[in-house]
Amino acid sequence: MNLPGGWELILVAVLIMLLFGYKKLPEATRSLGKSVRIFKAETKGLRDDDAKRDAETTATQAAPATPAAPVAPAALEQPSVAPRVDEAPVAQPQQQPRP
Repeated sequence: MNLPGGWELILVAVLIMLLFGYKKLPEATRSLGKSVRIFKAETKGLRDDDAKRDAETTATQAAPATPAAPVAPAALEQPSVAPRVDEAPVAQPQQQPRP
């Protein structure tokens, strides 16, 4: 595939100036530059988000799972002891209100 050479590029530039006019070209190139900058920033943001998500998933996968605490069957549990009726209940300390 042949790329345009020097004369062809000059001819294309002259045709663009004739179509759009001399005064509109700086505005068009400025808006094109802004669009390219926005596009680059968005693609960089997407790459950063992907890298962050990949790091989180590898950290989650690499962390060892903590074993669950053993659960005693209900039949082996100690029965709860009710306080004796002739004993006075123990008073709980009251919390002071904070200023």
